[in-house]
Amino acid sequence: MFISNAYAASTPASNELMSFLPLIIIFVLFFFMIIRPQMKAAKEQRNMIAALQKGDEVITSGGIVGKVTKVTDTFVTVEIAENTEIVVQKQSVQSALPKGTIKNI
Repeated sequence: MFISNAYAASTPASNELMSFLPLIIIFVLFFFMIIRPQMKAAKEQRNMIAALQKGDEVITSGGIVGKVTKVTDTFVTVEIAENTEIVVQKQSVQSALPKGTIKNI
């Protein structure tokens, strides 16, 4: 006929590891920049919640600041004002504050 067949040029055989290398590098960077810091922060949060005891000053995820008066397995009683206590779940405690923080507020 008038048009000749066109064939694809042969490519040299490349190493399969080199083709996956960018994907592996992206995964390693993703792990060290995103996943590992989140795991570290979650571990610190679990340790802080496990170490809660009576007398600690805390702030909840709702922004309530108070002093812990009672700790059970799943709940914490927090005194937010004189003779005013609320019961919250341990997981809602966002952070423990240094002693004397409530008096300075």
